[in-house]
Amino acid sequence: MDYRRIKRILFVNVFMNCIFVSLQNKEEVLLDMVASGGELGWLTWPDEQGWEIAQQALNGSLLYNYFICNVGAGEQDNWLRTTFIQRHPTATRVFVEMRFVVRDCNSFGADSLTCKETFNLHTSEADADIGTSFRKGQFRKVATIAPDEISGVGDMQINTETRVVDNLSRKGFYLAFQDIGACVAIYSVRVYYKTCPATVKSLAAFPETVAGGENQALREVAGACVENAVSEDQPRIYCTVDGEWVVPVGQCQCRPGYEPKNDSCQECKPGFFKTSVSNEACEHCPKNTEPSSSGALSCPCLQGFYRAPNDPLTAACSGLPSAPQNLAATTAQMAVGKLQLSWSPPADTGGRTDITYNVVCDRCEGSVCQPCGEKVRYDPSNTDLKEISVIISELEPHLNYTFTVEARNGVSQLSPQRATHTINTALHYTDPPKVTAMHLVESSPTSLSLSWSVSRWAKPSSTRYELMYRKKEKDEEKNKVTTYTVLVLEKNSVQIIDLSPSTVYLFKVQALSPEGNPGSYSMEQEFSTPAEVPPNQGNTAVILGAAVGGGVMLFIVVVVLLLRRRRKNSHTRQGPEDAYFSSPEQLKPLKTYVDPHTYEDPNTAVLKFASEIHPTHVSKQKVIGVGEFGEVYRGILKAPGRKEAAVAIKTLKPGYTEKQRQDFLSEASIMGQFCHQNIIRLEGVVTKFKHVMIVTEYMENGALDKYLRDHDGEMSSFQLVGMLRGIAAGMKYLSDMSYVHRDLAARNILVNSKLECKVSDFGLSRVLEDDPEGTYTTSGGKIPIRWTAPEAIAYRKFTSASDVWSFGIVMWEVMAFGERPYWDMSNHEVMKAINEAFRLPAPMDCPSAVYQLMLQCWLQDRSKRPRFQDIVSLLDKLLKSPDSLKAIADFDPRVSIRLPSTSGSDGSPFRSVSEWLESIKMSQYSENFSMAGIVSMEQVLQMKSEDIRNIGVRLPGHLKRIAYSILGLKDQTSTLSVFAV
Repeated sequence: MDYRRIKRILFVNVFMNCIFVSLQNKEEVLLDMVASGGELGWLTWPDEQGWEIAQQALNGSLLYNYFICNVGAGEQDNWLRTTFIQRHPTATRVFVEMRFVVRDCNSFGADSLTCKETFNLHTSEADADIGTSFRKGQFRKVATIAPDEISGVGDMQINTETRVVDNLSRKGFYLAFQDIGACVAIYSVRVYYKTCPATVKSLAAFPETVAGGENQALREVAGACVENAVSEDQPRIYCTVDGEWVVPVGQCQCRPGYEPKNDSCQECKPGFFKTSVSNEACEHCPKNTEPSSSGALSCPCLQGFYRAPNDPLTAACSGLPSAPQNLAATTAQMAVGKLQLSWSPPADTGGRTDITYNVVCDRCEGSVCQPCGEKVRYDPSNTDLKEISVIISELEPHLNYTFTVEARNGVSQLSPQRATHTINTALHYTDPPKVTAMHLVESSPTSLSLSWSVSRWAKPSSTRYELMYRKKEKDEEKNKVTTYTVLVLEKNSVQIIDLSPSTVYLFKVQALSPEGNPGSYSMEQEFSTPAEVPPNQGNTAVILGAAVGGGVMLFIVVVVLLLRRRRKNSHTRQGPEDAYFSSPEQLKPLKTYVDPHTYEDPNTAVLKFASEIHPTHVSKQKVIGVGEFGEVYRGILKAPGRKEAAVAIKTLKPGYTEKQRQDFLSEASIMGQFCHQNIIRLEGVVTKFKHVMIVTEYMENGALDKYLRDHDGEMSSFQLVGMLRGIAAGMKYLSDMSYVHRDLAARNILVNSKLECKVSDFGLSRVLEDDPEGTYTTSGGKIPIRWTAPEAIAYRKFTSASDVWSFGIVMWEVMAFGERPYWDMSNHEVMKAINEAFRLPAPMDCPSAVYQLMLQCWLQDRSKRPRFQDIVSLLDKLLKSPDSLKAIADFDPRVSIRLPSTSGSDGSPFRSVSEWLESIKMSQYSENFSMAGIVSMEQVLQMKSEDIRNIGVRLPGHLKRIAYSILGLKDQTSTLSVFAV
């Protein structure tokens, strides 16, 4: 069979009928085989019987393709290498798009025994073009390319495949296509990298940015506010690996006098203004203001109009009010010495609603007038009145009064003008004053001295009084004629003599006007004369009274002392633990957690605390993990009346028992009681159908420990402390509800797309037998040793204080970017070390203040550990003062990276550079060391930070890890030494 003829006719004809479209949206092309339009110059190896090139004129241009079809020649190893492809300095990931045809091996009959239907894609990095030099050992395999469509003899199918080449670090690279016995033709190869295009978002300009690779899924980019816009914090945004901008942080706002328009801040037009930094539009100048110029911050008031000090610059200007109307004084139906002033509001309020009134009183005797002074009373007041009337009392008769009422509004103090209305009135009374009270001044067995009070407006010098009194009989009859003694007096006091001892007398008095007209009598009052006292009896009474008084005082003193002692005892009963567990916040939580296991029927707890979701409203998309009871999916929740939302769906594997079902749903009964932004939110459950599910909010970035390991060294201490603050806030909420988590660890903290951390996994101590995290079996179940407080391990004493210990371990995990606590120590070694006062050392670059808080969380005495509310407060203070995070705790690379001298974990020396890199989890840089000629541990020990950077280690976290590891290698001291707190 003439394969050469077959492949030339077959592939060239197909190539003529192909139309290739280059999509360059958000893509920067490094190589385009079709668009080059010239000789490609690609290298083939071996030279004979390998890849061949064909060319064909199409629309006036020569197009090239490579093909090979040696299916009948036994085992094949044919290579086709591109020319040197220059890499963008920040592009660590490129995409290779291939269009090709693969011939069906069955169409070759008996010669198809060694035929293949795939070929391989390889790559090799270099800092310069090596020309025609070719060695297969320089290339690493990227992927095996398998077609979706296999072409028969008469029907040719074009395949399009795209593969990613990641972790590029050198100046350029080659691609190579390896044929292992297929009949294949390559028509198009396009190599490109993705970028996030230059953009303006929220008035912040961000430059074009090359998308990151797998080690930097989100590349943070700092922006700058557009002209005439400002921001409290520098705006930032993230560029994804797909060239999409996500999660903008910080917002720019237009300066005063400018408004947002078409992604810029433009001046306010004449007649418009804007007073503050915001993204609001400019406003029309308000009423009673002068027209403004361009870019005005405010509009000035017209003459005669004002703004009150508390008025915003956006408010209209106001005028002064006119005078009150219809001022009148009324004395009818008022008590003696009183009158009522009333008026109507002003006709013009000046455009304001804050109208108040002031009342001024002057009194005149003849031609002399003076202020009424404090003697006169006003109800409710004489200043800042909002009512349109006032009652004035304590006025004196036979005087002329002038009352002035002034109307004021919020701008009256800004002008000397006043808006007043004045009225004159005189008070003349012919009725006598009223006696208001009668008092006993002095008494003896034969006399009584009395006095009485009258209305204040009365003048005692011109008033006389009529006093009547009589004896009170023991059995007074209603119809019996009563005889009074009457006295007419010139003053309001009297002494009555010649009375009988030990007798009750009744008195009443009335005032007489100057003309002699009587007023009304006062109420009749009783006064008694005392009995006569025999000689020496008075002394006995005094002594007896003193004795009784002393006894009463002694009784009072004894009672007070007993009460103080009782109160003191009530305080001393509180033990040392009560100071931790009896704070006001814990004694009076807003809501208390209810253990669902206390319900006789667990289904009742589920119905009470969780919402039922119909299974048709939940759609599964992709398996994202495996839980204790079944698979966990990412999915979509489409509940009626709610916006479609991404969710995580926990399922219960088929064949479950009723106990497994109850245990599975108990977590939902717990989660359903919580509502906090740092606690994973329960969307609902599916319980009334065969497939039982728990639906929660979806956290895009998954578990915190894995996220930190994937982004080692990419986040600042400030960002890490911010994540810890969110976790602490969630734990404070749980503690306030009297809920103890028991399994707080970074693996049980979930992270969403905004890098918010939320506490999850409320399955208590149900740990799987094959759980990769270390557990320790006690009589009460399994305990995650590395995260658990010593008292909880020894005595199963789980409290909020034991959760604080676990939070300290989480702090260490976060600051160590997901490192495993206590590294490779066994559970027994961990427990022994903790009991001997060993505490984890400070992670690399950990702020001293953060490490000190960890040590406080790990105090042996649980009553001395901080509470979660204390932890939240401290982390808030650190975040408000970023400079407090600059002081770094002491770091020992021998302990933190666990490199015992120049030895492996078994104590033997590292046999190779790759073995050493594997031990510190940096094996991805093995080729970098090899290409740089560093092939022995002796050469590694001579390296400096600059040398590490020069071989292509760019990420700060990776650079530090390798550098500190080399520092540990140089120190022959064992790293297994114990560091005590």
